[in-house]
Parts: sequence; C-alpha cells; structure tokens
Amino acid sequence: MSALEAMTPQPSAEVTGEAGVGPWHAAWRRLRRNPAGIVGAVIVLAFVLVAVLAPLLAPYRPATSEWFGQVTPTSVPGPSDEHPLGLDSFGSDLLTQLVYGARSSLVIGVVSTAVGLAAGALLGVLAGGIGGRVDTIVMRIVDVLLSIPALLLAVSVAALLGRSSLSIMLAISAAQVPIFARLLRASLLAQRGQDYVVALKSLGLRQRRIVVGHMLPNSLGPVLVQATLTLATAVIEVAALSFLGLGDPDPAVAEWGRMLVTAQDRLDQAPHLALYPGLAIAITALGFTLLGEALREALDPRSSR
Repeated sequence: MSALEAMTPQPSAEVTGEAGVGPWHAAWRRLRRNPAGIVGAVIVLAFVLVAVLAPLLAPYRPATSEWFGQVTPTSVPGPSDEHPLGLDSFGSDLLTQLVYGARSSLVIGVVSTAVGLAAGALLGVLAGGIGGRVDTIVMRIVDVLLSIPALLLAVSVAALLGRSSLSIMLAISAAQVPIFARLLRASLLAQRGQDYVVALKSLGLRQRRIVVGHMLPNSLGPVLVQATLTLATAVIEVAALSFLGLGDPDPAVAEWGRMLVTAQDRLDQAPHLALYPGLAIAITALGFTLLGEALREALDPRSSR
C-alpha cells in the first residue's frame, strides 16, 4: 500500500458489512438482496429492451394509418388477431405505437438526464471544489433556477425553442441542472474536512488534482442515485410536454404523451386508448424509482447495519 493510499480513509468492516470487501462490492451485494431493487431492475431492463428492439417487436411501422377506414366517429376497433391491442384514433396499430413510444421516452429521458447531469456536475464542482466567490455566484444562479417550478421551467424552455424532440431534451435537462449542482456541491463540501484531503494538501498536491482525482470520485454515489431517480421524472415530463402539445410535431414519431392527448375524445368509446400509454408511463417511472431507491439504500453505509 502506498503512502497516499494509507492516508485515504477506507471503509471498515462495520460500515461495509463485509469484511475484506470494498464499498462498491458490498453495495452490489446489498442491491442483489433487495427485492424492490430487483423488481425495479427487471422493469427498467424490460423497458430498455423494448425500446432497443422496437423494430423487431412492433408488428407494423409507426404511424401507419392504412386501417383508418375501420375507425368510425362512434367506435374504434378493439383487439383482434391482426392487431393484439386494437387500433388508435388514426387507424394505427396501438401495440406498434406503444413499442415505439418506449424508444422515444428512453432516448429523450436518457439524453436529457445526461445533459442535466453534465451541466449540473460542472456547476457543482466549481462551487464545491473551488469555493469562495465562485461558490457564491454559482449558487445564486442555482437558487434562481430552483425558485422556478421544474415543469414550468421545462414548459418555458420548450415553448421558447419550438416543438421538437431536441427542445424537449433541453427543456427537461434545464430543470435538472440545479438539482445535480446542489447535490454534488453538498457532497464535495462534506469531503473537504476529511483527513485524506488534509493529508493530500500537506503533500503539496494541487487543488484541481485533489478535487478531480480524489474528492469527486468519492462524491459521485449520491449523484448517480439521483440520476436514476431523475430518469423516472424525465419519463413523466416527456409525456407531460407532449400532452401539452410541445412534443415533436412529426406524426411518425410515436410518443406516449401524444397518445394520451388523442385518446381524450374517445374515452367514452375506447378507454383503453388512454389506459395502455398511461400504464406504460406509470410502470416505467415505478421501475426507475424502485431501482433508484434500492441504489440509495445499497450505497448508504448505514443501511448495512
């Protein structure tokens, strides 16, 4: 063991709950024993597989309205051998729309969360790593963003940029930036007074190397958990923005939120048109929430006692 490693605090067997096992390995073991985490992981994995394999799973192309003649003002065809879930109001296969809607939600949710995490992490590192006047300026900007409700901020950004998938990604990520910034800043501030940081400073290491090479890796646990939980919120916000008419105007792009909008006029005739996309949104958000909570418990050293 090097002198630097000797000065860095290592989790004890009491904290990790596993003698001779690293904290990440112990967290993985606790996660595997968490039933809620397993259920969440299965839901998330199923969601990802459906989104990735959409062209193979969907029986038809998205937004294909060749069966529009079967839709009447008073009825919408239900499940059949040709269409397992029936048709929607535009004569498209409902199962196909649901499958491709999963792809849209996954892409927009993951990209928006990644952008929000990157921008928030940058602000958090500047505030918590440098401190001083930089911390004051950055946190005042974050406070202004936090004073605006997340959905209202997302709606404002999406309305300003126009209707497109890119605008939804930027809108959702803008609402997530202050969350990640404050969380990472708090984690970095908690690391400042640790013995290993004092030891690194006494060895003459530069502040930038200490922050990026040592403090930041030890502060990422809560941020990664929050990113998983934020994915659940992102899926709901994608549907909400599409429901408000701020989604991609291209009818060939299937979105769960748009499916809810088009189902409003048919609720008395075909309530399943709103039931299926609503369940898809709820189950997907539940999966990310369960997985995120399980990760939080697994990474919390106190949960092993």
